Amino acid sequence: MKLRSKAAALLLLALAALLLALLSLRAGRAEPPAPPGRPASAPQRHPAPLPARPQGSRALPGARPRAPRRRSPRPRPRAGRRGAASLEKLARRPGEPRSFHAVLPPELWIHLAVVACGNRLEETLVMLKSAVLFSHRKIQFHIFTEDSLKPEFDKQLRQWPDSYTKKFEHRIYPITFSVGNPQEWKKLFKPCAAQRLFLPVILKDVDSLLYVDTDVLFLRPVDDIWKLLRQFNSTQLAAMAPEHEIPKIGWYSRFARHPFYGSAGVNSGVMLMNLTRIRSAQFKNSMTPTGLAWEDMLYPLYQTYKNAITWGDQDLLNIIFYFNPERLYVFPCQWNYRPDHCMYGSNCKEAEREGVSVLHGNRGVYHDDKQPTFRALYEAMRDFPFQDNLFQSMYYPLQLKFLETVHTLCGRIPQVFLKQIEKTMRRAYEKHVIIHVGPDHMH
Repeated sequence: MKLRSKAAALLLLALAALLLALLSLRAGRAEPPAPPGRPASAPQRHPAPLPARPQGSRALPGARPRAPRRRSPRPRPRAGRRGAASLEKLARRPGEPRSFHAVLPPELWIHLAVVACGNRLEETLVMLKSAVLFSHRKIQFHIFTEDSLKPEFDKQLRQWPDSYTKKFEHRIYPITFSVGNPQEWKKLFKPCAAQRLFLPVILKDVDSLLYVDTDVLFLRPVDDIWKLLRQFNSTQLAAMAPEHEIPKIGWYSRFARHPFYGSAGVNSGVMLMNLTRIRSAQFKNSMTPTGLAWEDMLYPLYQTYKNAITWGDQDLLNIIFYFNPERLYVFPCQWNYRPDHCMYGSNCKEAEREGVSVLHGNRGVYHDDKQPTFRALYEAMRDFPFQDNLFQSMYYPLQLKFLETVHTLCGRIPQVFLKQIEKTMRRAYEKHVIIHVGPDHMH
């Protein structure tokens, strides 16, 4: 009996110990009470995630279920390239290739001006085509022309493919001269050429502008010459290339009867202008002891020198910058490459190193046989179908045409004409492949 009583007592003690252990384990597993709520002004903090439960473990009977784990929020994409890309994606139409033109604000567009009168319609359209073909930024064309040419300009530009018309907008202006005798200005040198002198007055809402003659071709993106505006110092407000690289054989140094810039003068066929600075500047001159504003200076300047000038508005610009040399930035000849740079032998060192960037076919060389190299480039650009492959439809035929020009001094340096346009086409081709094929498919 004693043994049985002893065994029963031991069993009761063991059961009591086990019950106490279970109770203490349950108390340890129970969740602590929630902390008191924070005031509304206190910053919210995310609780640290609970440690993961080992596989195969089970909750004890009667235990409270755990709250679901809260994931920390994903970080938002940073502003910058991704933000711009998102805006671009929203602005694009379905199926449209990626391009930043859709979201580029107007203040970042390139402004390109041209003056076209008489029989310059085709030449001007080919120039505009060369600008659009390789450009990256959106371009605003400012076309100054006679009333008879306005409908044809508008019609031709609207017929270009959508993939190119979305890269530019155009506005057509009448020929107007704010001071002096309009008929006198209109007949100065070439028809309507003096209009460029009045661009700062007419385009009051435009900050900076690239003016080019109708006989210009861009062999690389317009964006690249536009970047030269950043090179201006605090006093410079316009940029042009020298009229000649060798002063002793240049026209101005031998024949000019009026003051001109530097030792060889400058050529105004390609001209960058900070219009804001031009409108606010006072220009030194030979007519008054004090400076004159741009518009106030033009007609008196013309009246003073009209019997001494040969090249019209270009001569007037040379006179202006003769008296104000600190206001002119001179860019290299590769940005305004003319027959004079090769017809007497190659004399544009920058073009020899980097290739022609902007071709200027003055002297009517696009339309005669005197400089077949210039004519070949013009016809290749004119005849190129917009949607065709640049290498197959322009570059390779151009190489074959150049073989027929080796009897001329300009034709003996084909690499000078082809170096930059080949580089530009290669970049355009690579960009096309990345956009339409996608970088993920390129290995």
